[in-house]
Amino acid sequence: MSAPLALLAAGGTGGHLFPAEALASVLATRGFRVDLVTDSRAAHYAGAFPAGDLHVLPAETVRGRSPVALAKTAFTLAAGLVSGLVLMRRLKPAIVVGFGGYPTVPPVLAASILGMPTLIHEANGVMGRANRMLAGRVTAIATGFPDICAGEPALAEKAVWTGNPLRPTVISAAATPFPATEGPFNLLVFGGSQGARVMSDIVPPAIALLEPALRARLHIVQQAREEDLARVRDAYAAAGVSAEIAPFFKDLPARLAAAHLVISRSGASTVAELAAIGRPSILVPLPHALDQDQAANARSLEKVGGALLMPQAAFTPERLAGELSRLASDPQSLTGMAQAARSAGALDAAERLADVVQRLARGAPAALLQGKS
Repeated sequence: MSAPLALLAAGGTGGHLFPAEALASVLATRGFRVDLVTDSRAAHYAGAFPAGDLHVLPAETVRGRSPVALAKTAFTLAAGLVSGLVLMRRLKPAIVVGFGGYPTVPPVLAASILGMPTLIHEANGVMGRANRMLAGRVTAIATGFPDICAGEPALAEKAVWTGNPLRPTVISAAATPFPATEGPFNLLVFGGSQGARVMSDIVPPAIALLEPALRARLHIVQQAREEDLARVRDAYAAAGVSAEIAPFFKDLPARLAAAHLVISRSGASTVAELAAIGRPSILVPLPHALDQDQAANARSLEKVGGALLMPQAAFTPERLAGELSRLASDPQSLTGMAQAARSAGALDAAERLADVVQRLARGAPAALLQGKS
């Protein structure tokens, strides 16, 4: 008898692919075959994904409200659904698991239509639009934050909190103690898997405002877009600050573990990794997101004392320089924030999610996931 197939569906950003990657690693140890289904954009980022096969379906994000844009999205998703139905009949997966983003809609919807077990994982503090479209049809909903389905009895009945799955490199980094606060001060700055220009616009001039003694202690690791690399490097050189600037860091979990303070966006994976590793942060949520999911994620860490939430409108060089000066001069505050962040971590989230997948793949009803009858 062949091993059961878990078909994981994920959109094209790290926030969707990283939790799927973490689940895939655990399922492989439990005797599952794992395939990934996504769109053409995400396929470029999925080369290292631990899957047997990669399947690409047509998908489109809702990018505007004009009739032309909506018609294009509807047509592409319909084409993806037809392709998804063909794929499901051919693969016959034991379960289909979606991780958000519009590329998950065709395969998860196709599996639901065919009566296959389906699960969506919502990583953010509020449910995204793609998952919202699917929530009423799927067998069960796993969540990265507790109670996001509260107030919606039909969804809450089949929702279970698992936390956000973490990649093995994050689990390893979580064993690293908070670095000593004497001597160099390590500052990590990044903006998510696609980068964020605001970090390049605000952080270097903030650093230039710091007292010379603090600038001399700083070692900065910063992600910047290709077009911003030169100006960011030049700004730090002019300020006399040690800095390493790159468009992407493959060893980001290790960089997180080495940091005394992190400045970043607040995507679900970022917040989960900050909590798991236990590092203090200044979080600048993406301001124009329709769902305001990053603001909800940041509030979860701010609430426990592990982060400072700074709306982008307030994210100025002067405000940032003041906070950096305050935190760098108060080691007890930094270590307290680190401990608070770690209290919100869920290192076993991938295992919890794999438990849900196994039960559903064996035919268990969603109500049993929470001990309901």
